[in-house]
Amino acid sequence: MGHWWERNIIEPGKLPLLLALTAFVLTFLITRVVTRLIRAGKGPFRNISGSGGVHIHHVVPGVVLTVIGGFGSVAGDGHGFGALISAVLFGMGVGLVLDEFALILHLDDVYWSEAGRQSVEVVVLTAALVGLMLVGFLPFGVDDLDDEELQDRGAVMVSMGTNFLIALIALAKGKARTAIFGVVIPFIAVIGAVRLARPTSAWARRFYRRRPRTRARSWKRAYRHDRRWTGPSRRLQDWIGGTPDVAPPELVSAARPALPAGPSRSSGPTGPSEPADPPERR
Repeated sequence: MGHWWERNIIEPGKLPLLLALTAFVLTFLITRVVTRLIRAGKGPFRNISGSGGVHIHHVVPGVVLTVIGGFGSVAGDGHGFGALISAVLFGMGVGLVLDEFALILHLDDVYWSEAGRQSVEVVVLTAALVGLMLVGFLPFGVDDLDDEELQDRGAVMVSMGTNFLIALIALAKGKARTAIFGVVIPFIAVIGAVRLARPTSAWARRFYRRRPRTRARSWKRAYRHDRRWTGPSRRLQDWIGGTPDVAPPELVSAARPALPAGPSRSSGPTGPSEPADPPERR
C-alpha cells in the first residue's frame, strides 16, 4: 500500500487533487445532511439570516472559500503545507457552490424543487470527472502516448481535435453526459456519436426532419431509455440530495400549454349563430 501511495499519489503530485476531491465530496454530503435536518426541523441547525432578514445561502461562503483556496493554490508552488491547505479550502468552496448550482443557474431559490436536481447531477458529474483525472485519465485521452508520440506534436493535436470533435457530435445529439465523459475517455464519446440522436436535439432537428422512420425510431428509443433509467436515476438523486417538494396543483396546471380553441360555430363576427344540433331520438 505504501509503495502504491508513493508511486501514484506522492510522486505525480496528486496529493492536493486528492485532498480537494475529498473535501469537495465530504462538504457536499455534510451540507446535504444539514439542509435536510433544517428542512425537517430536527437538530440544532437553522437557516442563517443577515441584516434585514436576508437569507444567506451557503453559496456565499462557498465563493469566499473558492477564491481563497484558488488564489492560494496559484500563489504557491504546488508543494508544502500551504498548497495542501489551499486545496482543502478550494474543495470545500466548490462543494458549497455546486450544491446550489441550480440556484445560480435559475437565479431563484429552487433548492428543494424539481429544478434543484440539477445541483446533484452537476456534483456527481464533477466528482466522477475529478476522480478519473486522479486515477490517471487526463482530458482528450492523450495520457497513453509514448515518448516518440509525445514528441510528434502533430499527432497529439490530431488526437485532441478528433476526440473533441467526436464529443461535440455526441453533444449535438443531445447526450451531454456522454459528451463530457467522452472528453476524458474517448471511447464513451464514440458510442454517443454513432448512436441515434435524441428526438429533441439539434442533430435530430437538422438531419431527421425529412426522415420520418429515423425520427420515429429516435422517439421510441428515447422513450424506452427514459422509462428504464429515469426512475433509478431519480431515486438515486433523492437518496443523495433529498426528495424535492411537490409542486402545487395550480402551478402544474398553469405550466401546461393552453389547448387551441376549436372552430367557431358562428357564421361570422356579427352573424347569427348556428342552431344547436337536435337531440338524438331514443
